[in-house]
Parts: sequence; structure tokens; C-alpha cells
Amino acid sequence: MYLGLDIGRQYVKMVAVDKTKDGYRILDAGTRLVPEPNTAYDPEKIDRPHWVMAVKELFRQQNLNPRKVRKVVSGINGSSASVKQITTMDMPAEELESAMTFEARKHIPMDGTDAVIDYQIIGSNNKEVDKIDVCLVACTKGVIKAHLELLKECGLKPGVVDMNPIAISNAFNFIKDMPDDGLAVVVDIGAVSSSLIVFGNNQEFFTRDLPIGGHDFVKEVSDKKQISYTEAQDLLFKKGISALKEDEIIGEVENVKVSERTVYDNLVEDIRRSLRFYAKQTGQSFFLKIFLSGGSGATPGLKEFINEKLNIESDLLNPFETLNLNDSVSISNVSQYAVALGLAIRGGMTDG
Repeated sequence: MYLGLDIGRQYVKMVAVDKTKDGYRILDAGTRLVPEPNTAYDPEKIDRPHWVMAVKELFRQQNLNPRKVRKVVSGINGSSASVKQITTMDMPAEELESAMTFEARKHIPMDGTDAVIDYQIIGSNNKEVDKIDVCLVACTKGVIKAHLELLKECGLKPGVVDMNPIAISNAFNFIKDMPDDGLAVVVDIGAVSSSLIVFGNNQEFFTRDLPIGGHDFVKEVSDKKQISYTEAQDLLFKKGISALKEDEIIGEVENVKVSERTVYDNLVEDIRRSLRFYAKQTGQSFFLKIFLSGGSGATPGLKEFINEKLNIESDLLNPFETLNLNDSVSISNVSQYAVALGLAIRGGMTDG
């Protein structure tokens, strides 16, 4: 069993898989709220004890024994690491490892003495023979140390530590057939921030952290409607982005006018700027589709709003759509599990 553990600011999620001759079978999937239920969520008040409790409760909830897990793969946020795709000579694994340490110091703005370097081979370079494309990742030793200590407190034996945007790309590449031309975009909407990832066959991998998340969606409804945080959560769950329409009245408080700029406009503008930057840097701008994932990716009306504003087809990412599920597995809001599934798949990849 390989287990992907996604420790988020508001929820912890896990996906357990077994490797089969055809790929992977989903054994289990579950999620657990990090803060106290039925309370206003404040990301600044979430710290290690909350995560430890949530992870332990999740394992109990899913009847999972940590000792029976062959490999736990967990992830760190894109904001905690630097990523760069490079092209280098194809070489034996031992030589490549030392070469990547050298390359990381050239390409990634981080103190070499405080950096933990990792990499993932993307594949052969389509322009130069005997060269490969490699995704370089670096983060500080402090980030890794804190993450590993958290896992140990949870009673888990730390395994591979991946980066969440790379986990999403691994999940996506496993379940989707990418066309020869064009780019896929995934926007993974977390609680306090979002990750934008761009990738395609023989195209440059790109990721950027966006400073808007589901917490901002709820906070805007709460502030503009003058209702409690939990009431705003319920309203957003039922009505989605239309919760801010001017003709709706909650109690005696009239809604804001739709002509006002909303948090959704800000998110779209961040996506637009990121895609323009990618196009300018690479010369590639054939964006086929935007896939939404993460807990708030399924906000009603959001995919239609993004489609309308950017004129790019948008849809929810279902990370389980091509995989076999155990009969006992029942999953709701499937798009929230993209990171956890990608982490679990990474566990299988590292075992060859």
C-alpha cells in the first residue's frame, strides 16, 4: 500500500493505492477538517498540534494502521519551494545527481548551504538528441526538517517528500492523455492560496503560487453580507459565486452589486497574468483547457466564470476517472484529492 498524505491549512486528505499490472487501484480515500468544526476558520491560528490531531483522527476515521503502510508520501506547498525546468545531458543516475546539485545553484535563487535539492526526470528533450528535460526542486533545510518532525509526531515513518504542484502533474499525466500539441493548466485552489501549473508533451513545466484561496471566497461573502463565517460557508456551498448577486437578500442585509470587483475577478486576473508570463517566456500560448482542483475548485459557478472571462474551456479535475476503486470506497468532491493521489502515485514510481 502506498499512501499519499496532503496536509493542508484547512483539511488533511489521504489516498491509499496498490500497484497493479494495469496501474493503480484506489484502496481508500478520506479527508478530515483541521480546525474545530462549526467555528470561524482563521489560518493564522492553525499550527502543528492542529495538524497532528487531524492526521491522527483521519487515520482512526479510515481505520488505517500506519504500520501497514508501505510508504507514506507527503507534500509541501509550492510557496515553500522553488521549481525550475532545465535541459541537460543524459547521463547515469549517480552523475545526474551531482550534476543537479550544481545546476540548482545556477538556476534556483537559494543559499546552497541551506538548500535541499531534488529532481524528477520529465523525459527526452524533443529538440536535442542525448539530452533530457529535468524538473529541479529546491527548498530550505528548515522547511524539510519541520515537515519531517510533523510526520513523526503523527506516528508516521517519513518517506518521500514531494512538492504539491509536481504531485498534481503526476496525477494528471497518469489519468489524462495529453495531445501532442497544446498545454493543460491546473489551478489547485487551497484554503489560503492556489497553485497554477502548466504542462504539456515536450513543453516547459511551470508553476506559480497565487495568493487567493477558498478562505478568501468565504470571507468576502461573510464581510459583504454581514453574516457569520459558518453561515457564509453554507451559502457559498449552496449558491457558489452567485451568493454575491445584488438581487438576493439575507435577513435585512442587501447584497453588494455584481458590478463591484470580487475575489473571483482577482483570481481570474492572477491566472491571466500567469499565463501571459508563461507565453512570453516560452513562446507557447495554446492553452487547451483549465482544470480546477482542490477543496474550493468545485465552488458552484466558478468554472463557468473562468471560462467566460478567459475564453478557455474550464472543468473540474476528477483524479479518479480512469482508476479502479475498491467497492467500499465512496468519495465526494473528488477534485480535492488530486494532490493526495499524485503523492500516492509517486510512492509507486519510486519503487520502480
